[in-house]
Amino acid sequence: MSVGGDIFSLQRSWPARFDFLDEIRTFVGQAAERAGFSEQAVYAIQMATDEACSNVIEHAYRGESGNIEIRVDWDGLQLTITLQDTARYSFDMKKIAQPDVNAPLSKRKAGGLGIYLMKKLMDEVQYLPSPQGNTLILRKRKEKAV
Repeated sequence: MSVGGDIFSLQRSWPARFDFLDEIRTFVGQAAERAGFSEQAVYAIQMATDEACSNVIEHAYRGESGNIEIRVDWDGLQLTITLQDTARYSFDMKKIAQPDVNAPLSKRKAGGLGIYLMKKLMDEVQYLPSPQGNTLILRKRKEKAV
């Protein structure tokens, strides 16, 4: 049983550069709206995707040129956003320490906040490195209307 919107799959590619983040946010935001997500959920999806893409640009490509392929799938119950790159750098998500978000800013260690945010904003975050690049999967389930 579908919770909202038609079932669809969309795919686009962008250069891995910060100046394309607005376009990417618009792309995933429109897909989330089409799927019938609330304004708050659309914003969360956009923020998580923005964080993911920023990490790809900064940490995976490290200044090298490349692309970010984004596929958005809506199955009637959850939105799945798959980001793929061909960067040669990867990391182990399990080795990233959870940030102490309650510590004063001056005492916080750098790093890990983006992953923390993605996990807080989305229902599932899955990272799959490979010799051909990296795949990050973000999933958000649709809340049933009452």
